[in-house]
Formats: sequence, C-alpha cells, structure tokens
Amino acid sequence: MPEHREALALVAEQAERARAGSGRVVLVRGATGTGRTTVLEAAAEDAAARGMRVLRARCFAENAGVPFGTVLQLLGSAPGSPPAPGEGDERARGDELWRALRSYAAETPLFVAVDDVHLADAPSHRWLLESARHVGGLTLPLLIAVTERSQYDIDPPATGFAHTLSPALVHTHTLSPLSTNAAEELVRSALPDGTVADVLAGCVRAGANNPLLIRALLDDLGADGRRTSAPERVPEASAALYPGAYPAAVSWWLDSAGPATTEVARILAILDEGLDARAAALSPYDGAVAPHCHAAGLPGLLGELTGTDPARVSGWLTAMTGFGLLRRDRTGRPHYAHRLLRDAILTGVPTARRSAAHRAAARAMLQRGAPTESVARRLLAADGTTEETAPSWAFAVLRDAAELAVGDARTDDAVTYLRRALAEPLPEPHRQRLLTELGSLEHTLQGSPAGIPRLSEAVRLAAEPHDRVRAAMALGTALAGRGKARSAVHVLREAGGRLHGRPDLLRTLRTASAMLSEEDQAVRREVYRLTADTAAHSPELLGAAGQSLLVRHASTGGLTSADEAMRRVRVLLAEPADPLSDPFLVGTAAAIAQWADELDEADRLVNRGLTGLRPAVLHPMRRALLNTRGDIAAARDDHEAALADPGVWRSPPAGTVPGNRHAHALTALVHTGRVAEACRLADALDPREAPDNWEFNRFLYARGALRAASGDPAAALHDFLECGRRQSSREVVSPVVTPWRTAAAECRLALGSPREALTLAAEELRLARIWNTPRTVGRALSVVAAATGGRRGLDLAAEATELLRGAPSPTELSRALIRQGRSLTAAGERSRARDCLREAAEHAERAGALHLRGQAERALREGGARRPATDRTGSGALTGSERRIAELAAEGHTNPEIADLLHLARRTVETHLTSTYRKLGIRRRGELKGALKSKP
Repeated sequence: MPEHREALALVAEQAERARAGSGRVVLVRGATGTGRTTVLEAAAEDAAARGMRVLRARCFAENAGVPFGTVLQLLGSAPGSPPAPGEGDERARGDELWRALRSYAAETPLFVAVDDVHLADAPSHRWLLESARHVGGLTLPLLIAVTERSQYDIDPPATGFAHTLSPALVHTHTLSPLSTNAAEELVRSALPDGTVADVLAGCVRAGANNPLLIRALLDDLGADGRRTSAPERVPEASAALYPGAYPAAVSWWLDSAGPATTEVARILAILDEGLDARAAALSPYDGAVAPHCHAAGLPGLLGELTGTDPARVSGWLTAMTGFGLLRRDRTGRPHYAHRLLRDAILTGVPTARRSAAHRAAARAMLQRGAPTESVARRLLAADGTTEETAPSWAFAVLRDAAELAVGDARTDDAVTYLRRALAEPLPEPHRQRLLTELGSLEHTLQGSPAGIPRLSEAVRLAAEPHDRVRAAMALGTALAGRGKARSAVHVLREAGGRLHGRPDLLRTLRTASAMLSEEDQAVRREVYRLTADTAAHSPELLGAAGQSLLVRHASTGGLTSADEAMRRVRVLLAEPADPLSDPFLVGTAAAIAQWADELDEADRLVNRGLTGLRPAVLHPMRRALLNTRGDIAAARDDHEAALADPGVWRSPPAGTVPGNRHAHALTALVHTGRVAEACRLADALDPREAPDNWEFNRFLYARGALRAASGDPAAALHDFLECGRRQSSREVVSPVVTPWRTAAAECRLALGSPREALTLAAEELRLARIWNTPRTVGRALSVVAAATGGRRGLDLAAEATELLRGAPSPTELSRALIRQGRSLTAAGERSRARDCLREAAEHAERAGALHLRGQAERALREGGARRPATDRTGSGALTGSERRIAELAAEGHTNPEIADLLHLARRTVETHLTSTYRKLGIRRRGELKGALKSKP
C-alpha cells in the first residue's frame, strides 16, 4: 500500500547501513490497525533476503509480568541462544543478554524486530532502550526495528520508546490511515468485478480507512473466495456477518485502546444509536436543539457519563474524526462513520446498559439546560425505571414535550412521547390523566385503534371528579365520532351516576350528552326531550350551558327570532363561568351568533371557546367550534379559508366520510369556478358510512349546489330534498343551517314546475321571517319572486335585493340581482335588467365568485348587452383586492411582505398578481407602477 512504502523504504535503507557495520535503530509508530506489524514483517523478510539474520519478538500485555520475556523471545529464536538469566541484579542480567546479542551480530548482520514494544515487560523495555543507546555508538552490523502503538486515547499515553533517545539515534516513521483512494483500491482488489459504488464506499466507511478493519470486513463479506458475486450492500448489524472477523477486529481495536477509551467509544455509540431510534419514532422536526447536545457540548456530556476528563474526550473525538472512525454531520456533531462500525462497538453491551446510558444522558442534558424535546427524544431510547419516586422527572419531561408537540400540531410526536411516559412509575391519578391525553391524541390519528381502549381504562381508574368527567367526555367524543352516539351518551350517564354531591359536574355531563347526541337523530330526539322536561321542572339542573342548548334547539326548530335568541344567550354568557361547562355555552352561543349574522361576535366566541379547551384532550365542543369557524368564513364568502387545507379537498384518503369541511370546500370550489375539481372531490368521498348527523346533511346540500352548477337540476333536486328530509326528521326546520327549500325551488323552476317551486320557497320565507335576518328573509324572498313572476314578482325581487344589501354575503346579493335581472329581461325592462346584472357581476367579482360572475355575464348576453359585465382589461378591471396588492407590489414589497401586511396566504397574493398582470397587459413587476397610473 502507498502508505507503507515510505516506512519500508526507511527500514530498508537503515538495514543496508547496518549491514555495512553502522548500528541503527528504527521506530515505526501508528494507530491500531494501520499496519505496523505488516510493515515490520515485510521489512524482516526483505532483510532476510539480503542475508541478515532476523530475531523476532512480539509483545503481549499478558506477558508483561515475565521479566525479560521479550528479550528471551528475541534471543531464544537464535541458534545457541543463551540460557535464561539467573537471579541477581537486573543490570547484570541485562549486560549478559547484551553480550549475547553482540556475539550474534559479530557472526552475521542482525535484524532485531520487536513488535508492539509498548507492551513489553519493564525489564525488556529498559534493556531495549539501553541497547538502542549502545547501537548508536558502535560499529556493529545491527538494526533494531521496533513498532509502537501511537494513538490518542482517553487515558494519557505512557512514555514512548523514543522519548529518552536522542533524535540522532533513532529514525522514526508514523503510519497514517489509508487515504480514501487507497482504501477503495484495497476494497476493489478484494471484491468481485461489478461491485457498486455504494458497497465500495460502505466498506471504506465501516472500515474507517483502517487496513485491519477493512480486511476483516472483506473476510466476512466473502472476499476470501467464498463469494463469486459482488455483495449488494454493506450490512448495518454485526449479526449479518460471518464468520465474524470484523466485530472481532473492532473488539481488538477497543482492547488496544484501553478501558477508558472503550467506555467513551461505547457511550458515544449508544448515544448515536439513540439518534436513529428517535428518527424512526418521530416525525421530521426542525426544532431548536441546544449546542451542548451537538458538537460543542458533546465532550462534556460524554465526560460526565463516563467519569473522564472532557478535554481528553474532546481530543479523542478530534483524533478519531481525523482517523476516519468518526464523521461530522451538518451540525458538526461527530458520529460513527457507519452503522456497522457502531454496532460492532456495541457488541456485547446489554440492552439494560444501553437504556441506563440513555437515561443518564437525558438527565445530564436536562441539568445542562437542554430544550425539553431534546431531553425527551433521548428518553425515547431508554426504558422506564422503578428506582425513582413516582412520578419521575422523566415523566414530567415527556409530558411537557408532548404538550409542545401538540402546540406545533405534531400529534404523532406527542403520541410517541406519551406512550413512552406510560413506562414510567406513576400513581393512579397521574396515570389516569396521561391515559386521557394519550387516548385522545391516538383517536385523532388516522387508523389508530388504541384511543378508545386507553380512554376506557382512564374512565375506570380512580381520579379526582373533574378528571373523571374529562375522561368520560373524551371517551364519549371518541365513540360518537365512530358513529356510536348511543354508547357515548351511556358512558356519560354512567359517569354521572358516580358523581354524588357534584351538581355542577352532572350539569356538564348532561350538556355533553346533548352535544354528542347530534351524531344520531334518534338519540338526539330522546336527549332533547329529556332536556326540555328538565328545563320545565328543574331548570337549575341544566345550568347556563344546558339552557343555551335549548335556545339553539328553538333556533333551528323555527321557534324563535335571531334577536330573541341572541338576547337569551347574552344573558347566559353574563353568568359566572364554569371552566368545564363554559366551552359548551360559548360554542353554542357562537353558532347562534353566526346564524344571526353577528359574525364578529361569533368569531370572538369561537376563539374564547377554543382557548378554554386543552388541545391534547378530546372534547365534544372542539369539533363544533371548528365547524362554526368554518361556517363563519363561509358566511363571509371567504373561499380561501374553506380551501386553506388542501388535504381536505385535493386528495382525500380513500373511504373519507364527507363532513362539514368538505361541504364548505365543495361550495368554495363551485363559487370560484373550479367545478371540475369540485366534482372530483365529491366523487372521492364515500357517503356510504356517513353518520346520521347534520354534517352529512350539509354535504348533501353542497353536493346539490355542485350538481345544479354542473347543469343537472334533477340530481341536484334529489340531494336538496334528501337533505331536507333528514333535517326535518331531526326537528331542524329553520333555514338558518341549510336553506334547502329555496335551493330545491330553483331546481323546480329549472325543471318547469313553478307551482311546486313557489310552495317550497313560500314555506322557507315563512320560517325565515320567524328568524328575521336580512340574509334568510332576502334569500327566500328572492326565490319566491322568481317563482311568482309578473309585476308582483318584480316588486318582491326589488324588496329582496334591498334586504340583502344589509347582509354580510355579497354572493347572496349577486344571486338575488341575477334573478331580478332575468325577471326584468323577461318583462322587457332591459335597461334596468342590465344594471342589475352588471351590479351582480361586480359583487361576484369582488367576492371571487367566478361562477356567479359567469351567470351574470351570460344573462347580459342573453338580454342583448353589447359590453361585458365588468371591464376585463385595464386598471379599471382590477378588483379591490387586486388593486391593493398591486399597489404594494409597485411600492417594492415582496409577496411574503404583502401577505403579512394584508393577512393573506402567499398563494393568494401570487394568484391576484397573476390576474393583475393579465388585466393590465404587462409581464414584469417593474411595469406595475406605470400601468396602475394609466387610465382605465
């Protein structure tokens, strides 16, 4: 090998001088496995070939206690060797052995080869040093060639062989690790042709550029003739190797380094192994990691875990990185060059030892101020302990890490932390709370069957009353989410039966039962009848939250007005809040406020309700609050919010049951003119397993709107009527949730049945006037006008549009204006019709409702209009949003800055700018300022 040639040349040169009668000393130094013995053996063979007598000795630690054992190996290998020295002074015995050596050299040039001189017994070591001093001053054909291990170990090294020798007496050469090219050449020469580059690189990394390790690995890979084809890969576990030369070589390397180095090497391997375990257990996460957990703090951590000097550890890490045993990752932290190397270092280290090391590392990191999740990730590789007082510090770390993960919406990571926390010793109340959180999070994971059993166990365990109620509500929520509303209500009733003397908690459970019963119309009727009876006879048993549910029931049942409903819930909201029942009251009030078009108040209530819920625990109101948030966005025609999560509408998993979010996504896609995408979403959803709840009814309504927009009024009518049938069976007759009657009436009109259309629309108008908000009344009145026709219809249409000007939805106003415009066209009032239709198009344009804008433009063309509904080019064609964004871009703001300033998604900014460029007829951002100043 190239790295050995210089050493061999040096020894050969000195051997020639020794043959000429000039005594010489050569020292070949190097780390374990770099080939010291190979160089010495090759040099001895060369010397023998040149006529020199070779005396050999190899030193072993086991023989270090035998005085002059190494010397006797040397001299005993020569014919007529002297007897072992007798008792007496060491110097006298050494002189006798020196005379014997000189006598051998007097007969023929002598090559004395001593391998691993650092392991020689003390008398032999001193004798060799003294002999080296003599050789330098004698005319004697003698070459003393010794090898010595030279490697940075944790224990400070002993004095080297040449330490007391004059540099003029000894010629020293230090062997280096193989270069990468040389190591690859060594591997390539041993493996069959066709070996892939990954295998070559893997052998070099696993061999750490060390000839000893590389050759041992090649032996195990069958490079000794047992393999005829190239290996596919380098394994990552020593168990995959046969006959095991490689792990044996690694063990030899460790033994040579000493116990302190071995301990540091193994602890580093254990920590390395823990990184892989956490990577497999946790989702990708770029959270902050303290520097001392990486390169800067690793020596201190290893030093603390092994009881060694961090400065020596730091030097060892640096040396082993240069040697090739370690490699640094992108953070600068050293890792073993290959997993096989790490596995071989860990051979024989029991699992319990590894676990204890991980736990100790985690505790040391915690004491050094490492981030909570860094410590928790280390604990994932450690078992629980029974030696600490419960609950352990590790439990607290894992629980806190789970809370952080939940806050970052990393539910998978939170579940991993909490599952590990279960292995810690816990008193029953702590275990009950942990199971409630873990079961709740597991239930939210797709396909996880563990959540409900965990929650069932939490309900059975002893705990404080509040904790038992939380567990029961979480289990009930999980059961209802799986279509088992009756079982959910039963769980809450059973939990209430164990709450003696706690009327506040009983009220909370009754309210939760009413909410969960929404998933099944039969159970819902039963629960609300019981709630109504309780309100009539013992209203104190309901509390504010329970009474708010009755207000909600009256609102959907067409029994109260929006003003009265809001007055009643505001009175209830003013009562002292109970932490457990407050989310029910606030969530119910938010839904009523949204129906009443009090959207700002509804927003505030939703935020308050969600703030009061623990993110890690299932609660009956969480889903309701999130649904109300979606309803508020839809009421504002905020299509971007409905489509903010592409996972909901772009590629839902097979078998996804349609719900409220899908309904809003369908509606938004239709409004924004993406009917084809809406059709793909509707086809991807599976309604066969849909529960009997209002969310599926909302989906039927949205799918009906999609079918109507696709030109299939008959199919749309079927969906609207089925939605109405299901809603009516739930005693939900008010149009505040799903205005299915007016939607069905429009389909009847399209199918040529105006009488049936008028019947449906008139009934919705009657119910809308009870609720009495501009949106509900104006929408119903507009359809009644279209079904009525004639002068009376025109008057009703005008009244409807005026009402809807006070509603928060521009799309409802656009629809009413389109209906009014068509009616005016039919009545021959084309000028007024064009005004209505152009206004409809403008409102639709501002709301991003491209589908309605298209309807308005078609109606204009059908009415004989010669110019489009809106200017489609020039600065006058820009919507308000497009103009605001364009002006900011012209001022030099970037897209992310504009998104932050206007509280928009970056994609929304990009979409508006693309539309702006098209309308302005420009291609570059730099042209915006001039184009905006030009006349429309």
